[in-house]
Amino acid sequence: MVTHHTTLPDAGTDDAEAAARWLAQVPTHYGEDGRARIAEAIALMQRCVGDEWLETGESAARHRLGTADILMGLRLDTETLCAALLGGCIGRAEIDAATLDAQCGAGVSRMVQDLGRIAQLAELEPKARSGTREKPREHARREENLRRMLLAIAEDVRAILVVLAERVHLMRAAKQLPAERRRALAQDTTRLYAPLANRLGVWQLKWELEDLSLRYLEPDEYQRIARLLRERRDERQRYIAEAIERLQQEFARIGLHASINGRPKHIYSIWRKMQRKRVDIDGIFDLRAVRIMVDTEDDCYTALSVVHSLWPYIPDEFDDYISKPKGNLYRSLHTAVTGPDGKVLEVQIRTPEMHQHAEYGVAAHWAYKEAAGHDAAFQRRIVLMRNWLERTLEAEPAADPSADPGSGHGEAAGADPGASSGRSPPVGESGATHQEVAASIYVLTPQAKVVELPPGATPLDFAYAIHSEVGHHCRGARVDGRIVPLTYKLASGQTVEIITQKNAAPSRDWLSVHHGYLTTSRARNRVRQWFKQQDYERHLSEGRGLLDKELTRLGIETKPALEQLAERFNLQRGDDVLAAIGRGDLAVGTIARQVGEPRHERRDASAESAQPVPLIQGRRKRQHQDRPEVIVAGVPDLMTQIASCCHPVPDDPIIGFITRGRGVAVHRANCTNITSLGDEEQERLIEVEWTEQPDHVAYLVDIVITAADRRGLLRDVSSVLADEETNVIATETQTDAAHDRASMRFRVEVSDVDQLEQVCSKLRQLSDVIEVRRSGR
Repeated sequence: MVTHHTTLPDAGTDDAEAAARWLAQVPTHYGEDGRARIAEAIALMQRCVGDEWLETGESAARHRLGTADILMGLRLDTETLCAALLGGCIGRAEIDAATLDAQCGAGVSRMVQDLGRIAQLAELEPKARSGTREKPREHARREENLRRMLLAIAEDVRAILVVLAERVHLMRAAKQLPAERRRALAQDTTRLYAPLANRLGVWQLKWELEDLSLRYLEPDEYQRIARLLRERRDERQRYIAEAIERLQQEFARIGLHASINGRPKHIYSIWRKMQRKRVDIDGIFDLRAVRIMVDTEDDCYTALSVVHSLWPYIPDEFDDYISKPKGNLYRSLHTAVTGPDGKVLEVQIRTPEMHQHAEYGVAAHWAYKEAAGHDAAFQRRIVLMRNWLERTLEAEPAADPSADPGSGHGEAAGADPGASSGRSPPVGESGATHQEVAASIYVLTPQAKVVELPPGATPLDFAYAIHSEVGHHCRGARVDGRIVPLTYKLASGQTVEIITQKNAAPSRDWLSVHHGYLTTSRARNRVRQWFKQQDYERHLSEGRGLLDKELTRLGIETKPALEQLAERFNLQRGDDVLAAIGRGDLAVGTIARQVGEPRHERRDASAESAQPVPLIQGRRKRQHQDRPEVIVAGVPDLMTQIASCCHPVPDDPIIGFITRGRGVAVHRANCTNITSLGDEEQERLIEVEWTEQPDHVAYLVDIVITAADRRGLLRDVSSVLADEETNVIATETQTDAAHDRASMRFRVEVSDVDQLEQVCSKLRQLSDVIEVRRSGR
C-alpha cells in the first residue's frame, strides 16, 4: 500500500506558515549556510508563484515545498532542494537566470534552466502524438526517444531527480482530480516517469510512482491486494520476527555485527507478479522476506553461510550479484530458504554502500561522501550504469537491482539510509553534467518528432537523418527559430528546421573533416554517392583515356570488348566499365590485362598443393596516435582494446564488452562473439563510439577471398591491393583441386571502413571471384 513520510504541515496551513514550519524541519546536517540558502530560495519562490493554484486544488507554493520535501527525504544536497523550490520561476516576477546565478549560485541556476527546457518538451510531447496513428513499435520507440531526450537535455542529472519528485507529489495530490484526469496522469507516469526512475535507479521514487499509478488505473485490484495484505499482516510479521530473532542469535554467537529488517512488499510488484505467473496472491510465496546489512563484503558471505546452515536453501533461487554484479552494477547476495514451519523465506544480504546504490542509484552520488572526498571509481560506476540503462530500448523489461531472486521485479527496501550510515549529505556539491554522461543528443523536428544524433552533429547531419533529398537540397537551418550556420553543433532539446531550395546541391566542402559540416558516416556516404552519380560523364571520359593509355603502355592492340567486361563485373553496360575506371572503382591495370589475356587459362591442378601455404608475414609500418581510437560513451578515460576476433575499423558499427580486469573490448556489432552472448553476459555490453581518427593510423583487417582457381588470380588480387595502396601484412592461400576452388586470406591495413569497402568492391569485380568478405563475422 502507498505510504509516504512528509515533514509538510497539514494542507489547511497557510502557505507562508507552512513554509516557515517546513524550513524549521530541515535537518541540521545541511548546516546554517544551507538553511540560509534554502530560506532565500523559498522567498524567491513565494515572490514568483504568488497565490497561484494548481488543478489538484493545491497551491503552487505547497507543490514546490512538497517536491523539495521528497528530495530532502532522499538526502539530496542544498542546491537540488533550492532548484526544486524555484522550478518554473525564470521569466516570472522579473526573475531571470542571472538573478538566480547571483542569489542562489550557478548550480541552482543551471538546474532551473534544465527544468524549464524539460517543461517545454513536456508541452511539445502531446503535439508529437496528435494527428498520427502509430503502430505499437513506433509508439514504443517514440516514448523511448522521449525518455532518452529527457535524460540528455538536462545539463545536470539532478534536474531529472527534481522532475521525478515533482511527479511523485503530483500523483499524491491527484486523488482530488476527476477519475478520467487521474487515469491520464497515471498512464503518463507509467509510460515516462516510472521508467525514468528505473533508469536512474531511484527505486523509492519508482515504487511509489508505480503504486500510485496502479491505484488510479486498477482501483479495484489495488484495493483487493491491499486488503489481503492487511488481513495477513499479523501472521507475516510474526513469522519474520521469529526468523530475525533466530538469525540475530546465531550472528551474536559468532560475533558478526549485522542489522536485520523485514522487507515491505509493494502492491504494484505483487500485482505484476500475479499477472506474470497467472496466480492469485496465495500463489505468491515470497511475501516473507528479510534484508541483512553487514559491514564488509566478506561479512556478506559469512552471513550467507549462517543462513544456509540454519535452513536448507533453494538452489534455483540463489544469485551472487557481488562477485558477478548486474549490468547496472547492482551488488547483493540473494537467496531463498525453506524457513520455519516449512515456509519459503527470501533473504538479501548487502553492505551499506551496496544498499545506497541499490536504493538511490544516481541519487546516491550526492547523498553521501567520505571525508576524504569523492570516490572516482564510484562516480565511474554511476556513469557506466546510466550508459548501460540508456541502451535498453524497452524500459519495463529492465529488472530492478533489488529484484526478488528469480523474479526480475523489484521490491522495496524500507531502511532509512541515514540510520544505517550515519553520514551526512554533501552541501553545495555539483552534479554530474550532461557532457560527462551523454552518449547521444536528441533534437526535435518542427513537428516535435525526436531525432537521435551523435554528439557534435550539425544541422546538415540532421537533414540527412530525415531524408537524403532533404540533405541534398539543404541551403540553411534554423535552430529554435534562429538562423545558424550548417557547421553549428546541435544540443539536446533544440528544435531544428531545414531550409531547402529546389536547385540546391551538395558541396565537396561538406566532405572535408576540417570544414566541420558533417559528423555522421551516414551523411558522408550519402554525399559521396551523390557525387558518384553526378560525375558520370566526367568519369566516363577520364576512364576511356586511362584505359587507352594503359593498353598502349602494355602493347595490347586488342580492342576492348566493353559489353563482355561489363557482364563480367556485374555492370549494366560497357560505358559503366569506363566510368568505374574513371572513378577509381576498377583498377585500370586489371582491366587492361583482362583485355590482353585469355579468360580461362588455368594452371595444371596437379601442380597445385592442396595444403595451405604458410602464413607469410609482411613488415607492418609503425603506427602512432595521440588519442584513443574508441571511447566508452560518457567515460572518455576508460581503457579500451580492439577485439582481435573481428578487427573493427572506424565507421564500423561497434559495441563494447566489459571484460574482467582488461577494460572494454571493442567488437563489431555483428561479431558472432557478441550476437551469441547469453542473457547475463549481455548485461556487460556498453555503448562505445569512434573518436576522430588521425590520418596516419591504420587498422588490421582480414579479408577472405573465394574464387574459381585460375592462373594469374593471386597476381590480379595483389594488383588491386597495390593499386589501392593497401599494405599487406600477411597472406595465406589454399586450393581445392577437386572443386577447382581457391581460398585466400589477406591481413591488410586500412584507415577506415570506406577504404575497406572500396578494396572489397574492386576485389569482387575480378573475374572468377565468387565471394569477398571480412573474417570474424
